[in-house]
Amino acid sequence: MIDHWAIFTDNNSNKAKLIRQFLKSKMEGKLSIFNDLNGVLFSKYTLKQLMDEEDRHGTKIITKGTPQTLRSMSSGEQKKTLLAHLLLQDTDFIILDNPFDNLDTTSQAELLNTLTERSDHTTFIQIISRQNDLLPFISNFAYLNIDELSFYNDVKDIFSLTRASDFTDRIPDPLHPIIYENETLIHLDGITIGFGEKTVLNNIQWKIKKKSFWQLVGKNGSGKTTLLSMLTGDNSKGYGQKLFLFGKKKGSGESIWDIKEKIGYFTPSMTDKFTGRHSIEHMLISGMNDSVGLYIKPTEAQLRLAKSWLLLLDLWEQKDYLFSELSMGQQRLIMTTRAMIKHPLLLILDEPTEGLDDASAELLVSLVNKIAEESTTAIVFVSHRQEPNLNPDSVYELIMTPQGSIGKVI
Repeated sequence: MIDHWAIFTDNNSNKAKLIRQFLKSKMEGKLSIFNDLNGVLFSKYTLKQLMDEEDRHGTKIITKGTPQTLRSMSSGEQKKTLLAHLLLQDTDFIILDNPFDNLDTTSQAELLNTLTERSDHTTFIQIISRQNDLLPFISNFAYLNIDELSFYNDVKDIFSLTRASDFTDRIPDPLHPIIYENETLIHLDGITIGFGEKTVLNNIQWKIKKKSFWQLVGKNGSGKTTLLSMLTGDNSKGYGQKLFLFGKKKGSGESIWDIKEKIGYFTPSMTDKFTGRHSIEHMLISGMNDSVGLYIKPTEAQLRLAKSWLLLLDLWEQKDYLFSELSMGQQRLIMTTRAMIKHPLLLILDEPTEGLDDASAELLVSLVNKIAEESTTAIVFVSHRQEPNLNPDSVYELIMTPQGSIGKVI
């Protein structure tokens, strides 16, 4: 019988160091049994390395014999291809770094079936931050608290280690409310989008009204990113179609800045832009100025508003901390708040809980619910997961067909 392991992490765990120790045969204690074995890594980092190699040298490593590049595949296809490649290697164990992240439910089920089928022949070490992702055949458990591993006989003991807190204060008002009289913010009236001979979106009908709270779902490759680019006005294929953004038809003379000043947007990849020495207080204030960083002296009113939000987040005492010094969960709270601080007409959150541990995801979801309850801002929350306690009014699902994805309100 093969012994598989699950190592639970949170957003303070030094996961990268742990993975290096496994791969360099430097584990101690119970896990030193892996030091004499050969392991490989299944992770987004591995995929990024392979895609960079393809981009730089045009060298296909794991997609030989296929017309597609790795980067052109959906997340589900990428992970399926990587796993098939790793299973062919001369390896004793495979480290699975949060393998279900970014996958739709169908791709998750396919990956689970493949891993379960191979569990009798291959040792798996699952690095895991979300309890619902636990592979059912694993019976050895550990928890990584920063750098220190603790071992548990019962996985339920790990689930009870961390819980999120609730926000008590009301969200602060904006300095300058955005005036907009109409009820409908966005109207996509029969939008069809194609690239070459491929139709991605087919006859999309969707209205987003004030104070509505939507969750946008769909399989990997269904066109969610393309649809979001319609909402933000970034996609030139909206011209000549019945796309109405804040009361104006796309291409009727509005500027992209007219649109963006009414939208708050956050996706985890945005954090890569903030690599400078920005304090979290200045990060929030920069959201009022739509700038990457703060380069002018803030006003007293801006400082007071930033303080109100940091008090709500229980981060006021850390106001001078550098954004880069925060945990991933704290960074996501700051970035979500930064996108919301002006009370935009529309707040778009694209996979905001990706890569978060359970407690951090629960806290962020609590903040989003609070924004929905206490403001008139409409929200579009994109997620492959059905986050516990997320309370959208409606769900808009993209359903893939041979003629392109169609939209359905659930």
